[in-house]
Amino acid sequence: MKTTRFSLLMLGLGLGMTAFSSCSKEQDAAAPASTAAVQAAKVEEAYPSQTGPAQVSKLGVYQQINGENILEGDIILTASQVNPTGPQTESAGRNTGKWPSAVVYYTIDAALPSQNRVTDAITHWQTYTAVRFVPRTTQANYVTFRVGSGCSSNIGMIGGRQYINLASGCTTGNTIHEIGHALGLFHEQTRNDRDTYVNILTQNIQSGYENNFVKYSTSGYSGTDFGALDFGSIMMYGSFSFSSNGQPTITKKDGSTFNIQRSALSAGDRAGIDIMY
Repeated sequence: MKTTRFSLLMLGLGLGMTAFSSCSKEQDAAAPASTAAVQAAKVEEAYPSQTGPAQVSKLGVYQQINGENILEGDIILTASQVNPTGPQTESAGRNTGKWPSAVVYYTIDAALPSQNRVTDAITHWQTYTAVRFVPRTTQANYVTFRVGSGCSSNIGMIGGRQYINLASGCTTGNTIHEIGHALGLFHEQTRNDRDTYVNILTQNIQSGYENNFVKYSTSGYSGTDFGALDFGSIMMYGSFSFSSNGQPTITKKDGSTFNIQRSALSAGDRAGIDIMY
């Protein structure tokens, strides 16, 4: 079975990330018609169409938007993550970033519309992985699904209450993606070994979104990659994600393009989570 290599954020003080937006930076209209037709799935953003000044922390570069620390467009970092203390080792990150016994406690805010997006996404994760989702009663560490400006999440378990934010345009597939972040996954295109598999065409990336394509290790984070890069991963951008001119931002090494998918966990996604948890 093909296994995917996931980029698991490993920070000694915990993991943080944010949710996706109702709008997308997929430039479908500018892309060729044949490409536009298959680029219906949208890339997640915490604050659609908004960027902020680059901030440099001890662990790398992120953006500050509306008072929040945003990594890779839809990952919300906590204050302790951008200004960590103590050694940042992989083993510490793995222990603090994973949900104990692969159990995620959760609540759904009553104000969130179309709650079936959440329940369907949870059912999908439980059908294909060993991760379990249990309604929260009094547990200290849990996720709340709530209304957001876009689609975003913390990354991994950060301790206490954390959020997966869903705008009205966030689909079930986007929710599956954000849960992936909450479990500790980076975007697939930020893997350490990605240059073996893809070309990043920086000249075609929209201004202000360049950091979405930086390797997580370059940003200052340590983690572990599992398997080979998976072009079908639900955590992977498409070839035209965040394009400024309708030209690809990511291609395979032979120059060919590929589609984004936000329908389901790939076989590689499932295999990677099984290894993690």
